[in-house]
Amino acid sequence: MMLGFNWLAGCNPSPVAVKGMPETWSGINAFLKIGENGLVTIMSPNPEIGQNVKTSMPMIVAEELDVDWKDVIVEQAGLDTQNFTRQLAGGSQSIRRGWQSLRMAGATARRMLLEAAAKRLDVPVGELTTDAGVIKHEPSGQTLGYGDVASDAAYVSVPKNVQLKDPKDFKIIGSDRKNVDAPKIVRGEPLFGLDYHKEGMLIAMIEHAPAFGMKLKSLDATEAKALPGIKDVITINAAPEGFNPQWSDVNAFPEKVVVVGRSTWEVMKAKKALRIEWEVDTRLESSADHVLGMSQLLRDAKVEPSRKDGDPDAAFQNAATVIERTYSAPFLAHNTMEPMNFFADVKTESAELVGPIQTPEYLRTSVSRLLGLPEEKISIQMTRMGGGFGRRLYGNFGVEAALISQTVRAPVKLVYTREDDMTQGTYRPAYRVTYRAALNESNELIGFHVRGTGVHGSPVFANRFPAGTVDNYLAENITFESNISTGAWRAPRSNFIAGAEQSFLDEVAEAAGKDPIAFRLELFDRAITDPVGEDNDYDAARYAGVLELVREKADWGAEMPGVHRGVSAYYSHNTYVAQVVDLVLENNQPKVRKVWCAVDCGIVINPDGARNQIEGGIVDGIGHAMYSALSFENGKPDQNNFNRYRLIRNPEAPKEIEIHFVDNGIDPTGLGEPSLPPISAAVANAVAQATGKRLYEQPFISNETVFELREVTG
Repeated sequence: MMLGFNWLAGCNPSPVAVKGMPETWSGINAFLKIGENGLVTIMSPNPEIGQNVKTSMPMIVAEELDVDWKDVIVEQAGLDTQNFTRQLAGGSQSIRRGWQSLRMAGATARRMLLEAAAKRLDVPVGELTTDAGVIKHEPSGQTLGYGDVASDAAYVSVPKNVQLKDPKDFKIIGSDRKNVDAPKIVRGEPLFGLDYHKEGMLIAMIEHAPAFGMKLKSLDATEAKALPGIKDVITINAAPEGFNPQWSDVNAFPEKVVVVGRSTWEVMKAKKALRIEWEVDTRLESSADHVLGMSQLLRDAKVEPSRKDGDPDAAFQNAATVIERTYSAPFLAHNTMEPMNFFADVKTESAELVGPIQTPEYLRTSVSRLLGLPEEKISIQMTRMGGGFGRRLYGNFGVEAALISQTVRAPVKLVYTREDDMTQGTYRPAYRVTYRAALNESNELIGFHVRGTGVHGSPVFANRFPAGTVDNYLAENITFESNISTGAWRAPRSNFIAGAEQSFLDEVAEAAGKDPIAFRLELFDRAITDPVGEDNDYDAARYAGVLELVREKADWGAEMPGVHRGVSAYYSHNTYVAQVVDLVLENNQPKVRKVWCAVDCGIVINPDGARNQIEGGIVDGIGHAMYSALSFENGKPDQNNFNRYRLIRNPEAPKEIEIHFVDNGIDPTGLGEPSLPPISAAVANAVAQATGKRLYEQPFISNETVFELREVTG
């Protein structure tokens, strides 16, 4: 006989196991409801994309509500624009934008519970206190649980003003809390869009043009329709004439062939049986050589400066030393672990949509316009997402699911294959930027010029550092047009320009004979004491603060035989990050041994989740800078799956990442993206220290790349 038991389950019972589910719930406000036994359900309003807002946002509500976290159940809220604001996952803004409203929701509910208790006990509300879901009247010793007065509180008038906690009194905020979905993820319970199932639904898969700039010429689906399980083969157009697209309707292939059937496998086989002819769409520009085109633009384009301080031309003419370098990066796919998918059940007068989307409100508007249904007749439920990185800001797959369901008059789940996903577009744009620096005879920086271009937009932020630190400064932005569709990719624009900027500044510091951190701090000191211009969009003291912190924690300057170091710092999404990389060469290839990271993001809600965010951004940034690229031949992507698109592998990730937060009590800012942009430069600068070779083109490593240790003399 074998007897099985689980110590963890016995020692850490869930709230439901301890108390049982309440028979009745009382809704206090849109964010929470309380059961008669004291269990509290807190709604997480924003899409969960892996950034852990489904844990951290309810933590903020629970803090002001003053409830015991073990008595909290978290649920994903559906799209509800009347009760929630900015139900969007993007720009690392969920916590920053929701901070005050989430606190108010919890504090308002607590006040309503206190007023209900005061009436029940017949005591002044000012004599009542709360702690972990219990209301206490100290003079009489009487207590009430939240569940005891929840039904009464639901009818209390919503107070106009409530007192928020002093951050020094926080009990939940600032403490480690595990991901509320972790047990379900580990057990494989339905959470993600691909898990969603509704009785009677069909599976749909798409076939789009093989190259950008092509359209459908002819279709023969006879063989495909004859295969087992296939219900229909149709065509859809997600951008018909007269359609008014939104920014989120990016879609290079709106006209698609769709196979609908009983199962994924049957539909995949039928896709291969389609006989399709495609032709060049003469209405679109042909795909150009982006490298040559952007190089020419950088040299020859005549543009108005985005920012100009002083007299840059004179500074460069009179300089003792001029340094000029050009940096580039390729297109990148988003490559979310969970490919695009969405469920739709469209009826004559209503539509139900369920799936992983970062922008549910915009998706609803697009579906409304295409289907001719009022927005109030369209419901959207958000599932957990297996990654997004900006890709799920653009809801073409949700729109397509709705169009398919409407056409076949049945509930449908649209599923992209990895190949569909990787070749569909909405890529991180290709970028190219040229920097110039002018030094005088004392090796002081007297002029700075940056000119950048990218597909559908330049990566240059004209008012970011080093703007404000140099008397003579020029920033120029140039747009390169292409029919290849692009979109936001984790830390848009910053994901490239930070690495280019910080690599260049390292080389300027070297030319000036200065330590790279000391050189940067000199510039920040100028921005603190005597800034140039008034539009600098960063706090120089906070920027310098993370550099000083990482210098201290990494023991910058210490002798480390065989270890080569690089530094980088960047400000994006309202957060300041500085990083030091410890790098070694193994078999003539660079290996990041350790990353030191200093972060100023204000109050940290959930340190455990915050560290996960930062570590993920660092690993992601290293991997894409080192290995990843997406290229084209005659408009056709050269890579359509992971056998040709290189991602970082487990042994290539840093063995250790040490994170230090600045404790300043400032309201929280963004965290999902800011750790990614600077890391590529920290790696590149470390490689330069190891080999003497500067890296100007991403990815840094190809099959032929060999790195050799530099010779050190003297």
